[in-house]
Amino acid sequence: MLENFSLEVVKQKFNQNIRFKQITYAIGGLFLIILLYFAYKQFIWSPANEKSQDGYWIAQNYIAKDSTDKAIAVLVPFVKKYDGKSGGELGQYLLGTLYMKKGDFKKALTTLEGVSLDDQYISTICVGLQGDCQSELKKYKSAAELYVKAADRDENDFTTPMYLFKAGGCAEKTGDFAYATELYTRIRDDYPTYANKKTIDKYIARSSSNKAK
Repeated sequence: MLENFSLEVVKQKFNQNIRFKQITYAIGGLFLIILLYFAYKQFIWSPANEKSQDGYWIAQNYIAKDSTDKAIAVLVPFVKKYDGKSGGELGQYLLGTLYMKKGDFKKALTTLEGVSLDDQYISTICVGLQGDCQSELKKYKSAAELYVKAADRDENDFTTPMYLFKAGGCAEKTGDFAYATELYTRIRDDYPTYANKKTIDKYIARSSSNKAK
C-alpha cells in the first residue's frame, strides 16, 4: 500500500511540477551520458588503446635496422589511425625523431608539437627536441624559449642543466648575452656537477664579457 502511494505521489509530482520534470530529465540524461562514457572506455577505447601499444614496435624494428624510410612509411598511417591513444602518441614521437634524422626539421617540429603523453620524461624530451628543431632552423629565440620550458618542466640534475645550457647558447646567438649569463649562472649555482663537467665559468665569462661591450 505504501509503495503504491509513493508511486502515485511521484507520478503526480512529475505531471504537475515542471521543475521536478526538468530535474528528473537532467538526472536521467546525466546517468545516460555516464553510462555511455564507461561503455565507450570499456568496449571501444580500451581495446584500441591496448592494440596501439603493440603497433609501433614494427617501426621500432625498422629503426633498429637503420631503415628510416621504411619506419616512416609504417608510422605515418599508424599515427593517423591511433591518434590520441598511448601507442599512437609514442609512434608520433618516434616519427618526429625520424624526420629530424632525415634533416626535415619543419616536419619534425610539426609532428612533435602534436605529441601528448602522460610520461613526464618523454614529454620533457619532446619539448627539448622541438627546441632542437627551432635551433636547426636558426630560430634561436624560439629555441631558447622551448629549452627553458623543457628545463623547467621536470627539474632534475640531468635534463634541466642540459636544456639551460642549450638555451644559453641560443641566447648568445641572438645577442642576448645578459640572458645567457643568467642561464649559465643558474647552472653554476644549482647544478654544480653539470657545471664542472661543462666548465661553465668560461661560458659565464664569455657572455659577461660580450654583455659589457
